[in-house]
Amino acid sequence: MDTLSPKTADYDALRRKLTALLGEKGVVGDAQTLAPFLKEQRGRYEGHTPFMIRPADTQEVSRAVALCAEAGVPLVPQGGNTGLVAGAVPFEQDGALLINLGRMNRVRNVDPTDYSITVEAGCILQSVQQAAEAADRLFPLSLGAEGSCQIGGNLSTNAGGIHVLRYGNTRDLVLGLEVVLADGRIWEGLSALRKDNTGYDLKHLFVGAEGTLGIITAATLKLFPRPRETAVAFIAVTSPEAAVELLARSRAASGDRVAAFELIPRIGLDFALRHVSGIEDPLGEAHDWYVLTELASGQADGSLRDVLENLLATACEDGLVIDAALAANERQAAAFWRIREGLVEGQKFEGGSIKHDVSVPVSKVPLFLERALALVKEMVPGIRPVSFGHLGDGNIHFNLSQPEGADKADYLARWDEVNHAVHSLVVELDGSISAEHGIGHMKVTENAHFKSPLEIEMMQRVKAALDPQNLMNPGKVVPR
Repeated sequence: MDTLSPKTADYDALRRKLTALLGEKGVVGDAQTLAPFLKEQRGRYEGHTPFMIRPADTQEVSRAVALCAEAGVPLVPQGGNTGLVAGAVPFEQDGALLINLGRMNRVRNVDPTDYSITVEAGCILQSVQQAAEAADRLFPLSLGAEGSCQIGGNLSTNAGGIHVLRYGNTRDLVLGLEVVLADGRIWEGLSALRKDNTGYDLKHLFVGAEGTLGIITAATLKLFPRPRETAVAFIAVTSPEAAVELLARSRAASGDRVAAFELIPRIGLDFALRHVSGIEDPLGEAHDWYVLTELASGQADGSLRDVLENLLATACEDGLVIDAALAANERQAAAFWRIREGLVEGQKFEGGSIKHDVSVPVSKVPLFLERALALVKEMVPGIRPVSFGHLGDGNIHFNLSQPEGADKADYLARWDEVNHAVHSLVVELDGSISAEHGIGHMKVTENAHFKSPLEIEMMQRVKAALDPQNLMNPGKVVPR
């Protein structure tokens, strides 16, 4: 599946054709303008591209892809460039053009009766949420980058976020897709159907494929009733085992109305208190582990708070909960959620951080934490683990801040070594080495190591069938 060499492709001729198609503002070659689009969030990779194209609609994407296919030039699709595995970074050896979809940002249709919304790939996630809210509906996908990430990227990486427990990953929110294939043809797969049992469900090939099979240009997504009442609590628990038990009890007691259930370690809260403005400790004393939970209901009758109060009272009596603070209003609830956001921000000030986005079955989270913490502390004495995240779906962000006083570069040089050790444990516990961030470029080799040869072969066959020239985001997700 080799492409033409960058040395043999006529990029000048291709640029002229693409400029004629897209106009001057649709082709960007200035190095200074390009620079922000070529750097990924964590600063581990910096890309290179002869120039970037910015189509304004699906027809322009289709024609641009066809021109690139004819010239044998690869394309790297990019949304808001908020990814964490270098999936939207073009690398020099591929000679790939960057195709940024940010100009394609229209909300095409909102249907409150059908509980659906159709949007273009370049729509900012927050804009999709707001369009749903304007129709008195909820689009539940919510994550830290929602003010800048784009829905096409969310779909391409099968993004998760804080509400997966209640509503599922992005994959579970998709009804239909519009996709430009590797040869430029448009698959018109937009549909609001809830049932369509007519063969392969093709949309799921492209969700989570990170642009390696085609370019998502639009999507029809599920909407839900807006919550009329929420109850939010910040809870000190005796252990991760107690947190898992509290989750099970919460789901049962609330009629499965748990919208979010986040695990927070004390060290993460300390980092946030130290470095992030506006963070306050909701409880009077320090504890090792906390849970931030939110219940949500379509009825505003005050029952949720009663459910949560009764649940916590019983959990205290049973030795699961040490202390808890229930949000009295929306302002206090937002302050609790600000702590969760501050966990990520606070780590940036504590030196190098080796990060993991892993998942195990919810019941095995305590065992994973016990074994993983012991493992990394033995590998790197003085290491400071910040283990937090979406306990409700088993997705733990196992981030490891460097020992105090350590050399940052020397510490980060051990990234692959530490990753592999942690990933080996995750797989042993029937987990995944990438819960919500994707594979991108960073985890291709690691993914190939842990997946069975048959799984890799099947992925490569799908790739070869839909992208025989290997022009769609080469070197990402699937081993070359």
